[in-house]
Amino acid sequence: MKRRTFLTGAFTGTAALALGVSLYTPEINEHPDDTHRLLFSVLIPVFMQDALPDVTNYRDAFLNRTIIAINQTISVLPEDQKQELEQLLNMLESRIGLLILTSSITPLMLRSPAELATMLEKWRYHFLEMMQTAYLGLRELIMASYYSCPEHWGRLHYAKPTFLDDDIS
Repeated sequence: MKRRTFLTGAFTGTAALALGVSLYTPEINEHPDDTHRLLFSVLIPVFMQDALPDVTNYRDAFLNRTIIAINQTISVLPEDQKQELEQLLNMLESRIGLLILTSSITPLMLRSPAELATMLEKWRYHFLEMMQTAYLGLRELIMASYYSCPEHWGRLHYAKPTFLDDDIS
């Protein structure tokens, strides 16, 4: 191989690689936190109170597993319920939405668990049915997703029904 051929090939290969890299546009999600991970990491401890472990690593693992279960639960909801829930979650993550829903623009992440519990209790007994529905929707979503994870059952001293194993074997 001649030196000129080698240099031309290397130059062409490098140019093709640079062109490919510049043309490649990764799929950009309009909502980088489409799972609302931060929002749920604040709300789950309020709803679950003492059900989460005290050790930080285990607590984070439980939170992550529950958030994954929440996303799985949302994915199987009917489309209209999914849209309503998405609207509520987006409002909770925006300042104007927070102002409308909670009369405060302080992000939920900056509020104490006691303040969040008070906010949720106000929703629970609010005179508007829409606020009660928002409370129940969030509560049911989080509770159902938490209890749907078999790895959480041991902490709750719950054992899987054994008659299901008998039918399979």
